[in-house]
Amino acid sequence: MSESLIRDLSVAAGHLVGATPSSSEIQHHVEAIDRAMLVARFSADGRILGANRLFLDRFGYDLAEIVGAPHELVCPPNRPEAHQQHKELWRSLRAGKPWAGLVERVARDGRSVWLEATYAPRMDEHGHLQSVLAVSSDVSLRVEHERVQSKRLWQSLVVDETDSAVIVTDGAWRIVYVNAGFTRMFGYQLEEIHGRRPIALLVPHVKPAVIEEALNCANAGQPFRLEELTYAKDGQRFWNKLIINPVRDAHGVLVNTVSVVTDITDAKMHEIIHHRGLDAMARETPVVELMAMICQEVERISPEVVASILSVDEKNTLHPLAGPSLPERFSSALDGIPVGPQEGSCGTAAHRSQEVVVTDIETDPLWANYAGLAASFGLKACWSTPIVSSKGQVVGTFAFYYREKRGPDEFHRRLVSVCVNLCALALEREAARAEIQKLAFYDSLTGLPNRSLLLAKAEQAIAGATRDHSQLAVLFVDLDRFKQINDSLGHTVGDEVLRLAAQRLTEGRRASDIVGRLAGDEFVLVLPQCDARRVADLADQLLTNLARPHRIAGAMHVMSASVGISLFPENGSDIETLLRRADIAMYEAKASYRGSYSFFSNEMNLRAQERLALENALREAIEKQQLRLHYQPQVMVEDGRLHGVEALTRWHHPTLGEVSPARFIPLAEESGLIGSLGLWVLEEACRQLADWQSRGIDVPCVAVNLSPTNFHNIELPPIISALLARYALEPARLVLEITENVLLDGNATTLSIIQEVHALGVKLSMDDFGTGYSSLSYLRRLPVSELKLDKSFVHDLHNDQTAQALSEAVIRIGESLNLVVVAEGVENEIQLNLLRQQGFHVIQGFYLSKPLPAPMLESWLQRRPPVN
Repeated sequence: MSESLIRDLSVAAGHLVGATPSSSEIQHHVEAIDRAMLVARFSADGRILGANRLFLDRFGYDLAEIVGAPHELVCPPNRPEAHQQHKELWRSLRAGKPWAGLVERVARDGRSVWLEATYAPRMDEHGHLQSVLAVSSDVSLRVEHERVQSKRLWQSLVVDETDSAVIVTDGAWRIVYVNAGFTRMFGYQLEEIHGRRPIALLVPHVKPAVIEEALNCANAGQPFRLEELTYAKDGQRFWNKLIINPVRDAHGVLVNTVSVVTDITDAKMHEIIHHRGLDAMARETPVVELMAMICQEVERISPEVVASILSVDEKNTLHPLAGPSLPERFSSALDGIPVGPQEGSCGTAAHRSQEVVVTDIETDPLWANYAGLAASFGLKACWSTPIVSSKGQVVGTFAFYYREKRGPDEFHRRLVSVCVNLCALALEREAARAEIQKLAFYDSLTGLPNRSLLLAKAEQAIAGATRDHSQLAVLFVDLDRFKQINDSLGHTVGDEVLRLAAQRLTEGRRASDIVGRLAGDEFVLVLPQCDARRVADLADQLLTNLARPHRIAGAMHVMSASVGISLFPENGSDIETLLRRADIAMYEAKASYRGSYSFFSNEMNLRAQERLALENALREAIEKQQLRLHYQPQVMVEDGRLHGVEALTRWHHPTLGEVSPARFIPLAEESGLIGSLGLWVLEEACRQLADWQSRGIDVPCVAVNLSPTNFHNIELPPIISALLARYALEPARLVLEITENVLLDGNATTLSIIQEVHALGVKLSMDDFGTGYSSLSYLRRLPVSELKLDKSFVHDLHNDQTAQALSEAVIRIGESLNLVVVAEGVENEIQLNLLRQQGFHVIQGFYLSKPLPAPMLESWLQRRPPVN
């Protein structure tokens, strides 16, 4: 030890032993301190001046290595808290204050050395720090012991606070320790189970082979994992995962096992029930089979319960879906039970939308109506939970029945929690599937089978009739004048009529009868085991039923229909043929007398084929512009001047010859060709008028008939505007004749299109005026400039006073509204004179001229006779 260090220690020893110590006493104390304490001396700037042997040994340095080294040599590097402690130490020492405390230092080899240190400053006469003496005790072992104890304390706290159960056994697999988590989970205190084997305690029904495997793994030093249904002290069950970790000594002998038990009940329930359910749904398993599987799994896990699943329909009644362990008679008795406040556990749970626990069926008022039924099957308690969809609607119930008076335990609740979610998903999926099927196979308006389902069911019925050698009837039903209802009263009213027709067509039908909506206002009935005589009676009943008056749009309405009938096997062996022939018979009924029925015959088939051939020929004639226009002059009564001409369509077919407009115009309307025909007539009339204009032939205007279909086309105004511009025509030289069918159209778009056409400057004429019942009410709303008296009035004018009165009324209406009134169909001079007397402005008819091709009209204009 250096002399200066001994001197400082001597001074320190003298202060320790009291006043005036002897030299021998000081020497004795110095030696004692040197043997027991780590001593070091530092300069004022913190450099090591010397150290005793114990200090050097603890830190692993030679004296020569450390003299002159900074104090930081033995301080922990890069440790913020140690750096702060070092600063505070030297701040205190420079102020002349000693410092004492627990410090961590670092030996040469990097190990920590913990010291209880006292630092004593030595000051000069001016109060400046000269040197520092540090005397320390090595307390590393104490600190390490305290740290281990602290660690054990924290480990104990962590083990007790964890939700997992921890079990420690000795080498013979007897329990020696359990944590607080074990007590919370299973209810046992250590003293109750000390010395027992854990697997036999918690899994009493485990197979011996499992225990043997666990022992073998432990003895081999390998962990063992087990997932089983475990039992608590009070009988509660949990699915737990047990991980058994062996602890062996240095010789490989098993001294302990540490087992961690984790509750996996929810995960296991999801795995067993939820995952299996989802897999079944993915495989398109029928919902009844899926629900039965859920009940069976639940009963396997909890044999003390009897599971039942009911669905709730749109009428709020219950229907069994699954209850494999319930007697069939019990399930049947539940079918159709209403949802209500006192309808057993399930009906009440569905009503309340919350669980209902009945621990004693015999005495509970909710079961007053069904207690005897339950008792007859030994059911004493029932817990029902509503199955609620994602939209908050109760779609079913999940029930546990018990054969003892009790309620659900926690395990049951966790089990049901998994099941009801799966059931809700399955029922929602089934509802979605049913909705998709409904959209795919049922008519959304009437709820009847659509064409696809109708044909499929009809083919099955025909296959059955073929096997039974029986007859079958197909009825094709088409509502009469439905288009007029749609056009005049709107599609909303039309939809109401269709729904009513569907309802009446299904009234009184047998379970084997098939009723479907084909399209629009067309319905089909397929009636198995029905011959000609029986189907005639049924057709009469059907038409009578349809014709029952009903109120619609504020007025009484009588529905009528035309029905065509075909019979299997006489009229066809497949549904397509039978439908086509029933359709032909329906057109025959409609043509002869609306509101009647007609049986198919071969003559009808020939007429239908002719009609189809004519329709195809007309389509080709329109596409290839094989039609032509004739023009009938309209002459002013007062002075014989030409008022205008009306364009009329004519068709000469290469093989059919002249086809009457009375034949092909209705055909065009029925087949949907009338729109194209009207646009062709419009353009051809404008082209001809422009040609006359360019050659100086004075034709004031041309009138064109357009169908209601044309006025449904929103492109009609721009089409007309473009034609007028292309042919350089004044708009007023074009007259569009509209009929009451257009006026009665309840579609606001139709009236809007008429207004747009009039805004172009085109004139409008009301054709066939006086033949309808609503013209006057609509006349004030339309911008017409001309009325045309229907030729039916003109025909009887000379011998029918009623016709004269009506024609007189029409001219007066026209005059009061400042409208030009045209009388068409004038065939003789008598009619002309009567019309002149009544004041008619313009006449048109065979008396003047029949409709003529354009060149012949030009000749007629040159030699036209005067109007006498």
